[in-house]
Amino acid sequence: GVPPIGILFFMLGISLVMNLVSYYWGPQMLLRISHVKLVEPSEYPALYSLLEEVSQQAGIPTPRLGIVNQPQPNAFATGRGKKNSYVVVTSGLLRIMDRDELRAVLGHEVGHIVHQDMALSTAAATVATAITYMVDILFFSLLFGGGRRDEAGGLGLFTVLLAPIAASMVQLAISRSREFYADEEGAKLTGRPDWLISALRKIDEYIRRGAPLNVSPTTSSMWIANPFRGGLGDLFSTHPSTEKRIRRLQELARRMNLLMA
Repeated sequence: GVPPIGILFFMLGISLVMNLVSYYWGPQMLLRISHVKLVEPSEYPALYSLLEEVSQQAGIPTPRLGIVNQPQPNAFATGRGKKNSYVVVTSGLLRIMDRDELRAVLGHEVGHIVHQDMALSTAAATVATAITYMVDILFFSLLFGGGRRDEAGGLGLFTVLLAPIAASMVQLAISRSREFYADEEGAKLTGRPDWLISALRKIDEYIRRGAPLNVSPTTSSMWIANPFRGGLGDLFSTHPSTEKRIRRLQELARRMNLLMA
């Protein structure tokens, strides 16, 4: 009743192909569904100058710059790699951030590019998708392939429910860890963790107050802060809590011998 290993590898191959397609064409799709307008350096010279400085500090080519005309202060990075990347900010972010805070946010997004987080998230999605497919095959094989009905109803149902949840939780844990790493990288690039602390506090305050960001919920993990308020706790969140991020940045500042305001 249990499917042969060849079928399992076949489903892994399908999930790999699906996610490779997402990896290569996903950034363009993400820009489109998020209503991003790609702009030239001459249109936002001060912003582009900051992005250029942070990118040079990180040792990567300057990403293309995009703007989303939305009130909520937020930002994200995407792309296939260091030489093919985009940094996107909202008009709300430009309105409320001072120059130092804006530099810190750009540093965070450049940190994602430096750490190749798009490739990592694609790999995690591939594994999670493969697990889901494999569990489905296992369950229906037990149910219809000669296995006992009570076996399918017991172990099979238990597995089919828990395995995809476990895979999703691993994905979410990876997403949260990448935010911590991008925070740290951005703070090191600017040399001032307190700038990013100030920026995160402002962003969190505006999101809590309900500042809108009219984008698809499927993009929530991409932004520097989850645009959609939720109450499921850290375990099921795409981002660590702002409080945890600030505590880690404060500890980084102490290690860098900086006085915190």
